[in-house]
Amino acid sequence: MHVVEGWAGVIDVGTEGSGLVLADEPATTCYLSEQNVFLRWLAADSDAELLEAAKAVLDDPAIDWEDCGVWETDGAAILLDSAVAGTDLAVEYPDQGGLPEQALICVPAGRWSVRAFHKTGDFPWVGVVRLLPASSL
Repeated sequence: MHVVEGWAGVIDVGTEGSGLVLADEPATTCYLSEQNVFLRWLAADSDAELLEAAKAVLDDPAIDWEDCGVWETDGAAILLDSAVAGTDLAVEYPDQGGLPEQALICVPAGRWSVRAFHKTGDFPWVGVVRLLPASSL
């Protein structure tokens, strides 16, 4: 079993692929396809405030990004809570009904260098996990 340390990491999934794990915080997360960025809501008063904080992180050349490995994907991925086994995504919850929350993410196929940064301290707090083409590094 591979343990993810830090803000994100890449793990083996079965024998045929790998998965990206966004670690540490149980935060609401979305994928911004134009920037190839996973945006994690740590503490903000609004969507606009969160997006502004993420833009400030992405525009700051002095950010010390954490290297989180290389993720190879054939394209589409599923964003899901790590407490749910992938095989259980189509299984209704026995007590309350409904399926586990999940979102299809259209990630371009390729090898991606995963970089992460969490801004805390001054409000708002934001987590940014960015995907950069692995060949460009």
